[in-house]
Amino acid sequence: MPHHHSSSDHSHGHGGHVHQPFNYNRAFALGLILNGGFVITEFGCGLLANSVALMADAGHNLSDVLALLLAWVGNLLLRRPASRRYTYGWRKSSILVAFLNGIILLVATGGILWEAVQRLLYPAGALVNSQMVIAVATLGIGINALTALMFASGRRGDMNIRAAFQHMAADALVSAGVVAAAMGIWLTHWRWLDPVLSLIICLFIIFSTWGLLLESFHLAIDGVPHGIDQRAIHSYLCERPGVTQVHDLHIWSMSTVETALTAHLVTPGGHPGDEFLLKIGQELRQHFGVQHVTLQIEVGDSSHPCLLQANCQV
Repeated sequence: MPHHHSSSDHSHGHGGHVHQPFNYNRAFALGLILNGGFVITEFGCGLLANSVALMADAGHNLSDVLALLLAWVGNLLLRRPASRRYTYGWRKSSILVAFLNGIILLVATGGILWEAVQRLLYPAGALVNSQMVIAVATLGIGINALTALMFASGRRGDMNIRAAFQHMAADALVSAGVVAAAMGIWLTHWRWLDPVLSLIICLFIIFSTWGLLLESFHLAIDGVPHGIDQRAIHSYLCERPGVTQVHDLHIWSMSTVETALTAHLVTPGGHPGDEFLLKIGQELRQHFGVQHVTLQIEVGDSSHPCLLQANCQV
């Protein structure tokens, strides 16, 4: 026997509402231990070797340790369950953390950029211990590259993890520049190599980080996530049997790993049934990457029209 549905029926095209991201707790813990220990080692060796480059790199690494800790907090908040007060849980915080991490990386890189310009304009008077610089910076490449690899698998699916990956990869790149500069100075005594290579590396980091910053800001203000074709989804919904109008279509990111969608479907023939809604939810997840779907069914009552309407011919 058919049963009555109100005008606010919902379809959730996924099993329940449990979206547990991959657990990176071990990677975060190990990364913090390795990088925290390296910051202390690098700064001490920078003092012994009379290397401003090593001390500046230690400062940059310290900022990345803090950013790694921040990314871990964001990852943990992403896993917090929903509550009466926070009906979506704390998922959105992972986007804010990614945005904040992008700012931290740009600020830290700006500090290195300033130091590089100062060293280029006012070269240091004393030669540094190039062998010690090479040894310590090489160790830094290994630690930062290893930490980056621990997050490499999740950098495409989770912006927060991608922020952690970019921080560590940037650190490895900076350390490689320190090694290259130290070797060049050791062989040629051209002190300008160090600041010039630092400038090049900083510009590369700024270029790569800018995209992360823009994307995280875009998601923070509920923009349609990159990779989601809003027009294609609108067309897909319009093509469903019995649907004559689709309006109030909204697509946004609930977190760095989940996309949500709400829409009103006008079906003058009456409510199409739960199976109809379930199939739409499943296909939106499989073909468009939308995990959380809420649909409202309307029959197009002219005496109670919705304010925002859009014909399917749009």
